Amino acid sequence: MRDRARITDAATNRAAEALRVMEDAARFLLDDRALTAELKQLRHGLRAAAPPPAARDTQSDVGTDVSTEAELTRTSARSVVEAASKRLQESLRSLEEWSKLPPLSPGERAGVRAPASPPSIYESARYRAYTLEQRLLDALPSAFTGWRLCLLLTESLCARPWPDVARAAIDAGADSLQLREKNLSDRDLLARARALVEIAEGRADIVINDRPDIALAAGASAVHLGQTDLPLGEARAIVGDRLLIGVSTSNPAEAEAARAADYCGVGPMFPSTTKAKPTLSGPDYLRAYLSCALALPPALAISGVSPESIPELVNAAAGRPFGVAVSSFICAADNPAAATRTILEAMPALP
Repeated sequence: MRDRARITDAATNRAAEALRVMEDAARFLLDDRALTAELKQLRHGLRAAAPPPAARDTQSDVGTDVSTEAELTRTSARSVVEAASKRLQESLRSLEEWSKLPPLSPGERAGVRAPASPPSIYESARYRAYTLEQRLLDALPSAFTGWRLCLLLTESLCARPWPDVARAAIDAGADSLQLREKNLSDRDLLARARALVEIAEGRADIVINDRPDIALAAGASAVHLGQTDLPLGEARAIVGDRLLIGVSTSNPAEAEAARAADYCGVGPMFPSTTKAKPTLSGPDYLRAYLSCALALPPALAISGVSPESIPELVNAAAGRPFGVAVSSFICAADNPAAATRTILEAMPALP
């Protein structure tokens, strides 16, 4: 049964290596002492539960030079952590399954110490790994880099039929459209959302306001939450990684609470004709948001954004990337395509 010990040794090594990658992320990217300690504790616990490496034989291991193209590429810190987490969970599953075999007889042991740990140890570690993965991913910045221009689309504000406005904005370069219709029934909202996704044809991301269920059913790209909507964690439990989630914020405390979002609305920046804003956060809030020592999710500056106000936002950003969310300037324009281009010409390019 030396082969059984080789399996256990290899799976333990894979799990420990994956935990080290996750531990480095918690330690050096997040400066999170508690999470670093938990990952280290789990790594040491697995090493203690494993047999000594008496069965290790890398020279004759037929799998050492077998790899896939996906193993050679990582696109972000999140992708590194995700890959390590999956490697950890798969290794723990292997350890759990092989530890279910009956103990070796004295004759079979013959100098090879078999896995002595019960399956429950590895099962418990696997469930713990799921939780640690989620905590790491919640704290890491999203791989999403943001939009330059999100059109906030409301039919009552449109000078032309809303589908025409949507098409014109997309044709002119808007990379996101958020559907904001507070008074439609669920059935009508879903139909509107699906129609907008069809209009976009993948050329722009479609965001649904307030409703993760509608966003999922319509095949949208994202759902946007206000401060009185469903909490971010509850929305994430519904949509998982299938949708981006945005959160409206108006101060640093709200921004910090939304760190696990994929992007944040940052505002209100300026007075708006669309909706009364009793208190303005102003460009100083955009400056504070973008200069946070531990980067927050990509920002969409919102409220009263126009070609005349964008230079003030650019000045506050001080070279850091951000996008804008625009409503009336485009919706109410006789030529929404020209209005969209005017906004984009005033915006700096995203990196």
